[in-house]
Amino acid sequence: MAANDGHGGGHQVTVNGGICSLQGTDPATNALDWLRGQGLTGAKEGCAEGECGACSVMVARPDGDGGTRWTAVNACLVPAAALDGQEVVTSEGLGTPEELHPVQREMAVRGGSQCGYCTPGFVCSMAAEFYRPDRTPTAAAEGDGQRAHDAGGDHECGPNGFDLHALSGNLCRCTGYRPIRDAAYALGTPEAGDPFAARVREPAPAAASTRLTGASGTYARPADLAEALGLLAERPDAVLVAGSTDWGVETNIRGSRAAFAIGIDRLPELRTLDVGDDVIEVGAALSLSEVERGLARRIPLLDQLFPQFASRLIRNGATIGGNLGTGSPIGDTPPALLALEAELVLASAGGERVVALADYFTGYRQTVREPGELIRAVRIPLPLSGVTAFHKVAKRRFDDISSVAVGFALDVVDGVVAKARIGLGGVAATPIRALATEAALEGRPWTRETARAAAAVMRTEGTPMDDHRASAAYRAATLGTALLKLHADTATPQEVGA
Repeated sequence: MAANDGHGGGHQVTVNGGICSLQGTDPATNALDWLRGQGLTGAKEGCAEGECGACSVMVARPDGDGGTRWTAVNACLVPAAALDGQEVVTSEGLGTPEELHPVQREMAVRGGSQCGYCTPGFVCSMAAEFYRPDRTPTAAAEGDGQRAHDAGGDHECGPNGFDLHALSGNLCRCTGYRPIRDAAYALGTPEAGDPFAARVREPAPAAASTRLTGASGTYARPADLAEALGLLAERPDAVLVAGSTDWGVETNIRGSRAAFAIGIDRLPELRTLDVGDDVIEVGAALSLSEVERGLARRIPLLDQLFPQFASRLIRNGATIGGNLGTGSPIGDTPPALLALEAELVLASAGGERVVALADYFTGYRQTVREPGELIRAVRIPLPLSGVTAFHKVAKRRFDDISSVAVGFALDVVDGVVAKARIGLGGVAATPIRALATEAALEGRPWTRETARAAAAVMRTEGTPMDDHRASAAYRAATLGTALLKLHADTATPQEVGA
């Protein structure tokens, strides 16, 4: 039995317009199991690790301008306790058999469902994109008239502005994706009086300070950073939970439990994004989707990274601080941020300190972060390098863990490499800088010959290993071709043929 502990928050969630109580809910219970326990069985468990989207639901999140953005998330990963005071819509809340929601209607009339297991998740992800405030019609591409690509080249959009990558985290094993795509591209704009469209013009629910205790432990969401750091000083062994896209997998698949978990996803001090003259500071608790929107293409290297980072469903929850906080050698953001010479702001009850990301990782899933510290922000110095790229090699282009990831940032002045910064992931126990390759590039002309010579050095970087994703030999070969690809992609035709 869960206890209130006398802290703020009413331990209740608005679900499909009604109030549902969290009382009696164990902190280890995820939102999917809790919702199904309320009788809302549309969302399903397909993988329990955020890869299939069968559990997708919509939550009301701040849009950054005082309004609300309907955001699709994996309910199997989010702790139910993290929904205290929040607003959730499941597939049952969108429409009824007698009065289908536009998304449900298009899925039905275009044959978008066969067995139906995945359909409620598709519907929620599709509905979140349906209500995206900046979704606008685009010019149709040549051919079938239903596809157009945005300026970034990584988002496939329909003539109605529907970004098909909004469904990238939803898998279907029987219907086939063509009718689902047809349903997405047939959607118009929300009708006047649509309550979900009207809701986006109102503020999102405020974050509730809460504490929920049960048999597995305690989940606490502090009101502000000072309270969070005080709790962390008292419980340095606490698990910090933001988007829970990593911890949720540990809970579901490995049965991990936290004696004390601190929810930091809604701390205002960790949700800032400031662009200055010499640095961009990104709050550690902003989701990757929020960072992408907030940066508005200011950092081209990250623009290449975002579409390749898992799926939209995951990016709607995963945070940049969480990806660094795990210390994983195969996280996607560290190679890019190493190339950008990023720094981390670490905060504790005793104050703050700034650590270069290149000095942050000390061993396999080990970092310099001390007990009682958390990542408050990531700082990226300006100006940015002119030649940048992010290469990710994985068995699937999207929604997959990388075998090798490489971030490039080169300053080329008058045809000469003045500075080179290269971050690598998946080739050592930690993300690393390719220091020998950088030295082989700097001071030399940016030519195919230089790239070829430096590529030979890059093959020897790190200590790659054999595992189920790739062999050590394959990883080394991938490193050897990455620099050649960068040169081919960025050099002029004359330089390529030189």
